[in-house]
Amino acid sequence: MSLFHSVSDLIGHTPLLQLHKLDTGPCSLFLKLENQNPGGSIKDRVALSMINEAERQGKLAPGGTIIEATAGNTGLGLALIAAQKNYRLILVVPDKMSREKIFHLRALGATVLLTRSDVNKGHPAYYQDYARRLADETPGAFYIDQFNNDANPLAHATSTAPELYQQLEGDIDAIVVGVGSGGTLGGLQAWFAEHSPKTEFILADPAGSILADQVDTGRYGETGSWLVEGIGEDFIPPLARLEGVHTAYRVSDCEAFQTARQLLQVEGVLAGSSTGTLLSAALRYCRTQSRPKRVVTFACDSGNKYLSKMFNDDWMRQQGLIARPEQGDLSDFIALRHDEGATVTAAPDDTLAAVFTRMRLYDISQLPVLEDGRVVGIVDEWDLIRHVQGDRQRFSLPVSEAMSRHVETLDKHAPESELQAILDRGLVAVIADNARFLGLVTRSDVLTAWRNRVAQ
Repeated sequence: MSLFHSVSDLIGHTPLLQLHKLDTGPCSLFLKLENQNPGGSIKDRVALSMINEAERQGKLAPGGTIIEATAGNTGLGLALIAAQKNYRLILVVPDKMSREKIFHLRALGATVLLTRSDVNKGHPAYYQDYARRLADETPGAFYIDQFNNDANPLAHATSTAPELYQQLEGDIDAIVVGVGSGGTLGGLQAWFAEHSPKTEFILADPAGSILADQVDTGRYGETGSWLVEGIGEDFIPPLARLEGVHTAYRVSDCEAFQTARQLLQVEGVLAGSSTGTLLSAALRYCRTQSRPKRVVTFACDSGNKYLSKMFNDDWMRQQGLIARPEQGDLSDFIALRHDEGATVTAAPDDTLAAVFTRMRLYDISQLPVLEDGRVVGIVDEWDLIRHVQGDRQRFSLPVSEAMSRHVETLDKHAPESELQAILDRGLVAVIADNARFLGLVTRSDVLTAWRNRVAQ
């Protein structure tokens, strides 16, 4: 086994896995495990290349400040290298990024500034415009600008592409990629145009992004929205050579997330949301072929950054990405069902300290109090405040002394008007089936259910 002297030496030379348990039609489908890089994504290659090139050109002095706009993974790669080389790093990140990514960035020492993800290029809160403005206002800062940095595609032209070519002994019919900054596509195309002109490039694009439209028609219209992180754009990245793309596939969030979950279940690979998009497109491409081909795509990053989202059934349901069969009654409004083990509860003799711990652990503000399977009260943050009153010792009080015993219970067959009447008074509704507790319904739960009905 090799001995390495720096974490940056571990970047690249990632394994290539042939997939055997998914329907690939007549084709052989290979997954390059970029999630095995030390920072957990393909962007480690780009981060190392851009920092090394900035140093070589004298744009980055020892102890300097790096600023970048990132969907998360480039930031993780930059944070990894910046920590090794003692650079200060400031990252501007859209607020749809997973909490795991943000926690990881901060743990590596980066300063993370969140900005809106619902605005387009040209808006002052758009993450790239915000980062560029911040770099202009920060003395001595270097804006790394992955979207216009030639060292970005260079990383793939000098490492990713020749690795793939060697691993498959030069026999690659198609490569399926996504586009964020465009560096992966541009770098791979540049190298394969010279060494394997037969290799086709296939674009996997989130539904809502404009890039597939550009490939198909040469023009694009309004941008939609998507939950997949790291790929898809509302503009044409300068580094993306879309004219060299053979075919483009639009992949919905639902398809991407379900495919990523299936990849974990049948192949054992824990990969992120963009991998779901790429793999979905790759499978579609493979299944439409009339003869055997060797097709490559990427596990762009690790799925451990998405455990609270894409791999969380409750979050998936709240986003309308997992459909629960509708019952046609009030149980359809319950987000966290007790009979599915999703409800966090308390017992009358639990301490307030234990309840507060559960509230913080599960990021909730209220719990039903159950005794013998019946709801006998509800305890919320305000109940804790009223009974603790700044006295730490009072956290040892039992829940029964603090909970509200006024519980509004509705049978699941009650009309929606009765549910609305309870919510109008600022209360939480307890939904039951013949006195058997099913779950709570809040105002937010009703809005989520209505939104998901429209989406379906």
